[in-house]
Amino acid sequence: MTEELNWYQTLVPYTQVVDELKVKLRGMRKQFEIENKHSPIELVTGRVKPVQSMLDKARRKKLHDDEIEDVLQDIAGVRVVCQFVDDIYTIVELLRKRDDFDIIEEKDYIQHKKESGYRSYHVIIKYPVQTIHGKKYVTAEIQIRTLAMNFWATNEHSLNYKYKGQIPADIQKRLKRAAEAAFQLDEEMAKIKDEVQEAQWIFNQIRPQVKEVGEHR
Repeated sequence: MTEELNWYQTLVPYTQVVDELKVKLRGMRKQFEIENKHSPIELVTGRVKPVQSMLDKARRKKLHDDEIEDVLQDIAGVRVVCQFVDDIYTIVELLRKRDDFDIIEEKDYIQHKKESGYRSYHVIIKYPVQTIHGKKYVTAEIQIRTLAMNFWATNEHSLNYKYKGQIPADIQKRLKRAAEAAFQLDEEMAKIKDEVQEAQWIFNQIRPQVKEVGEHR
């Protein structure tokens, strides 16, 4: 219990990082909306890895306590979900231009998918946090993926949890087929991206009028 309590205290800056990144990324989305442009950011979520989950991962990697913060890159995690694959690379470029954190690594699992079929783009950053003890640099992982990739990854994660990382071979095959189907969906949607965005723009223009009519009924 004492060990967990100490880690809860250690992870306070990680919670701050997640909260600040969510605000900043949602702010970017709002800027696109205000300028009446397509926002590459559809949804932003984030979490700090639960203490027990973090310790379990550290044990699997045979890490000492003083190595955990340096080795585990996903203690603080933020997820950005997009509509289209090229939105992912737009967001990556936007992140590269920022000066409020440093990018230390990028992992393109879209061009180089994992064996499981997993696709996503990971950006690992060092984020400066102001604490009562001074500045602390916290490692955080930003995952960027499409709605289809996110649907697949969420379900794959649930199955991994259910089977404790040992998903049966037949289900693994189905997951790989599903991953390819999800990517084909992304590719097809990319072909009609302009039409989709135009339709969304029209809807966004008439939505305030529709809301106003509804309020006066």
